[in-house]
Amino acid sequence: MTTPLEIRFQGLDPSDAMEGAIRKKVAKLETFAERITSCRVVVSRPKARGHQGHLYRVLVELDVPGTHELVVGHDPGIDHAHEDVYVAIRDAFAAAGRRLEDQVRRRDGAVKQHDLAPHGRISQVFHAKDHGFIRASTGEDIYFHRNAVTGDGFDALEVGTEVRYSVAEAESEHGPQATTVTAVGKHHLVG
Repeated sequence: MTTPLEIRFQGLDPSDAMEGAIRKKVAKLETFAERITSCRVVVSRPKARGHQGHLYRVLVELDVPGTHELVVGHDPGIDHAHEDVYVAIRDAFAAAGRRLEDQVRRRDGAVKQHDLAPHGRISQVFHAKDHGFIRASTGEDIYFHRNAVTGDGFDALEVGTEVRYSVAEAESEHGPQATTVTAVGKHHLVG
């Protein structure tokens, strides 16, 4: 283990066994991120409530270059398994490992980005003729037929309605043609 580590105990006496368990968990975290610059762990035992035993809380704070500081506070809630400090340590470090993996993947660009379907607004709709046009965000007009509109949504379309669409490979006699048109409704698209 090469990560600088600070361990604090609140409301309980420190033990070599707990510190050893924590050091092993930190060493495992180093397999997710090559360079953790610091790790702070706080193990606390709040006062017992009623007839219950003590439920341990574990807080793990990690600094990793290129990511935000990672803080995982594992609150036992009513999980009586956390009357065992080693279970509380295990659960906190499992949560920290998942979050650290996610942050490192995001930092390295390994998280798959989903492309939004093209979107635009209805610029013309001819209900009696079963077709209309979408003004794409690029400014281009895209033809669509009633059959391309998902569900029973064609009759509800009006000028200004925001839609997502997909375009056919081959153009129609009217230019680019949408093969699927879905009204966005109250959702807001980013992209």
